[in-house]
Amino acid sequence: MRTILAAVGMLSILPVGRSMPTENELRRMTDFFPLAGLLLGAILFGAALGLRHLPPLAAAVLMTFLSEALTKGFHLDGLADTADGFLSGRPRERKLEIMRDSRIGTMGVGAVVCCLGFKFACFASLPPALLPAAGALMMTAGRWGMVCYIAMSRYAREEGLGKICFQRGPVFGIVSGVAFTAALCTLFPGSRALRVLLLPAAMFLWSRITRRVIGGATGDTVGCAEELSELLTLFVLIL
Repeated sequence: MRTILAAVGMLSILPVGRSMPTENELRRMTDFFPLAGLLLGAILFGAALGLRHLPPLAAAVLMTFLSEALTKGFHLDGLADTADGFLSGRPRERKLEIMRDSRIGTMGVGAVVCCLGFKFACFASLPPALLPAAGALMMTAGRWGMVCYIAMSRYAREEGLGKICFQRGPVFGIVSGVAFTAALCTLFPGSRALRVLLLPAAMFLWSRITRRVIGGATGDTVGCAEELSELLTLFVLIL
């Protein structure tokens, strides 16, 4: 239970206790990221039940804001740092230094704006009746994609707290992520939502890109993987 609470606390603003997780809990935490995503998805589902009665553009803005507010912008920070490093045109070691810098650069701002803009456009393109299910699926699949990326990657730095998360394969996290995502796909008419189950293929591609550019994964590229997974999920739903 402490490990589950640690996973939820790390990925959200929910008041589940802020005690420092042990090394063993950090190592096992990734197994429960999809469960944390399912919990966040349930919250967004409930909020969307009310938002779907608003004009579509207003509902889309609030859905975009709430999805990031629930996670305190945690993954957006990783997206911004990854964009700053990867698009800097510098050598590998310098890219890693840029990604560790807490300041955000031009490329990071651009990546965040594009990400939020695309989420808004996708939510605005969905029928209002599907907003609750789309929010729940996006939050759950996003954390499942993050776990898949961790399982397919190696840590790029010689040392760091994030290295612990890569020391074991999150088998339970992958299996539970598949189960949760497939179950949520049944909330949509037809079979188009089932294309979300191809998400591991996209995460494999992202793992190859990060290995080529910086030699592996970091906490920032994991956060970026989560945001990419959310975007791909919404994109599948509007096709």
